[in-house]
Amino acid sequence: MKRSINAVYPGSFDPITNGHIYIAERAAALFDEVVVSVLLNPQKKAAFSVEERKAMAREALSHLPNVKVDSFSGLLVDFLRQEQSRIIIRGLRALSDFEYEFQLALMNRQLAPEIETLFIVTEARYSYLSSHAVKEIYQFGGAVHDMVPPGVFRRLRERFPLPRNILP
Repeated sequence: MKRSINAVYPGSFDPITNGHIYIAERAAALFDEVVVSVLLNPQKKAAFSVEERKAMAREALSHLPNVKVDSFSGLLVDFLRQEQSRIIIRGLRALSDFEYEFQLALMNRQLAPEIETLFIVTEARYSYLSSHAVKEIYQFGGAVHDMVPPGVFRRLRERFPLPRNILP
């Protein structure tokens, strides 16, 4: 009997970007199931609620039949155990990401030695892209429609109405 291998791709996804989607697509090609899990972090002030972020992610990833969207709070390793997964997927854009992600991977290994972290490097066209940058650029009237899926762009327009003279 073949064993099903699943992985968890955690993040704040506030909002999900085309870079996140790229990483999810790559992970979906490698694993039987990928759980994109939206982090509920009370220390961060999110622009969108967990339910809104999950809805955006579900819509953006609906073309991937082996990807499901969930959320968690607390320790990531506890969520992986709950999901019966041993693999954390993390996307890397730049060397600075690696340093931060490497420390998290080592911490997670200390907490749960059975869990592995796999890094997926993004495409160059997404190397500058972050949820924070998308929100900031949008709020200053910059065009972000090529950085996020249409559903996210629509929600940005609903959440942060801009004066007519600077609508993207």
